[in-house]
Amino acid sequence: MDELELLKKDWQNKDKSYPKLSYNEIYNMILRKSSSIVKWIFIISLIEFVFWLCISFGLKASGFSLEVDGIEKNFGFIAITIFSYGILAYFFYRFYMNYKTINTTDNAKVLMENILKTRRTVKQYVFFNLLILVIGTAYMMPYALDQNEDSKALIETAKANGELLKYYASIALVTVFTLAVTIVILLVFYWLIYGILLKRLNRNYHELKKLEV
Repeated sequence: MDELELLKKDWQNKDKSYPKLSYNEIYNMILRKSSSIVKWIFIISLIEFVFWLCISFGLKASGFSLEVDGIEKNFGFIAITIFSYGILAYFFYRFYMNYKTINTTDNAKVLMENILKTRRTVKQYVFFNLLILVIGTAYMMPYALDQNEDSKALIETAKANGELLKYYASIALVTVFTLAVTIVILLVFYWLIYGILLKRLNRNYHELKKLEV
């Protein structure tokens, strides 16, 4: 049983030997917990962004990205990158503003609304990350096949043997399977990190509803 539950029991206890807590005291406890949760959502999203940025720079440093010549100069790749960074910056701003708004809320009804907004923002953030992964993969694979010398040699061999359709089908199946596995892994990660925080935030929301009754 957490601190909030203990305070609620004290507040509702009829025995005069126990100290009584006011509505405002319990509300402030919920407010502090909600503010802390939203702050951690903001911090974790930044840590996640830095992590993937480090992975990207690490791959470049190792020469991995050179497998696809000229990808960083491709207009489509640049457009997707700028768009994704722009949307991520927007989400970071939303997470920060959610924290600031909740931190200064002095009304239970408004706090409940801000909790719901934060939950929606996190879900939209997760959906965007998965969507940009699918879009990026769908764009990158044809480009990689067209630019990579090994891939072009395999395509020519498959064409000469009359197995071009079979070759493309196998590439598509491997790509879809890899993408599906990656999405599942990311969903598990998001569920473990953001899901737990949202569950706690949701619990605070229901505690506020009880206070409002």
